[in-house]
Amino acid sequence: MFKNALGTFRFIGLLEGSSLLILLFIAMPLKYFFEFPEAVSMIGPIHGALFSIYILVTIYMTFIFRWPFRFSIGAVASAFLPFGNFILDKRLENWQQLKTSAA
Repeated sequence: MFKNALGTFRFIGLLEGSSLLILLFIAMPLKYFFEFPEAVSMIGPIHGALFSIYILVTIYMTFIFRWPFRFSIGAVASAFLPFGNFILDKRLENWQQLKTSAA
């Protein structure tokens, strides 16, 4: 997966998407239903760091691959949606396969 910049981007996107799901579906219920706020205190900063890295890598990829502005905005928007990064990853996987088969 780390063979190229796109593979690295996809990996970071999956990490960030996973951290969002953990935050939303595990840490937040622990905080509000089981009065365990430490779960959010632990997962929140990890998710924040991964989100920051994801945004920086998205900016980098925009310049390296010359992505259209609309695609870059979509990549950033996918980070705000649960399962959004997984959908984007599938799109990028298909795009990578098309690009490889055309070469």
